[in-house]
Amino acid sequence: MAGRVPPLALTMGEPAGVGPAIIAACWRAAPTPFVVVGDAALMADHAPVKAVATPDEAEAAFGEAVPVLDHPLPSPATPGHARPEHATSVTGWIETAVRMAVDGQVSGVVTAPIAKAPLYQAGFRFPGHTEFIADLTADVPWSGTRGPVMMLTARDLRACLVTIHTPLAHVPELVTAERVSRVARVVHEAMIRDFGIARPRLALAGLNPHAGEGGSIGLEEQQVLIPAANALRGEGIDISDPRSADTLFHDEARQTYDAVLCLYHDQALIPVKTLDFWGGVNVSLGLPIVRTSPDHGTGFDIAGRGVARPDSLIAAVKLARAMADRRAAAA
Repeated sequence: MAGRVPPLALTMGEPAGVGPAIIAACWRAAPTPFVVVGDAALMADHAPVKAVATPDEAEAAFGEAVPVLDHPLPSPATPGHARPEHATSVTGWIETAVRMAVDGQVSGVVTAPIAKAPLYQAGFRFPGHTEFIADLTADVPWSGTRGPVMMLTARDLRACLVTIHTPLAHVPELVTAERVSRVARVVHEAMIRDFGIARPRLALAGLNPHAGEGGSIGLEEQQVLIPAANALRGEGIDISDPRSADTLFHDEARQTYDAVLCLYHDQALIPVKTLDFWGGVNVSLGLPIVRTSPDHGTGFDIAGRGVARPDSLIAAVKLARAMADRRAAAA
């Protein structure tokens, strides 16, 4: 029908992890229709399944069963034990979902967690989902500043990473004015496009304690971050000068910005997971498709035990739906 927004695609992730179980629990919570890209037989161990040929069939099936675009594994999965021979299936599921999103068959992609070690053993060359999906969409036209930028959300906190899985020893050399500025532009545009915030307010975290204390505890703020913030404000982006990270995340501080640029992994992840350990969401900004993911790993230690919590996946599905709806309304 006119104006209809297609369902989301959920990739099954690591088949030996908690992905199938939390997808089943998410389906029972029914936040919005989705189609699973993965192994139907494995999914059937956790919930009733309906094999579908196209995403269009998913909405009708969703009320009775988990709709699955069946791409079977080459061998059975054993909970808690990843196998390199499954790597081609895992990456293939992601490729299929991304292709459907690019073609408009689905309105966004939500990815269940993957295990990187078996993928690397099979020749996978990307640090993770974010970089892989960015590569898959690199040739897709995009009018905004190109990402990807990783953002973690929890309740009213949106923490965006300037560097991601980088050893702390290498962070200062990577925190350049160019990198900070690109991330700020991506975040600014995403707040408008995907979150409906007309005039985004961005906060910038400092690298050093007390944001360098005027240069007495490090010079990165004076030499890199303050000049970058000044230039961004000249472009019309509302961004603060670098602020001491130890005062950025309490309840009152979070009311002063819509998103915060964090300079390294733990600067963002610690407050996110402290604020809402079970419900955090990983979002890829600056891409021509919507992509979200739960903010946790494969859970090999609890796979198959029936105790995995679906909170983060449910939140990821809800956020992907909201982002996709905003993009559709603006199209």
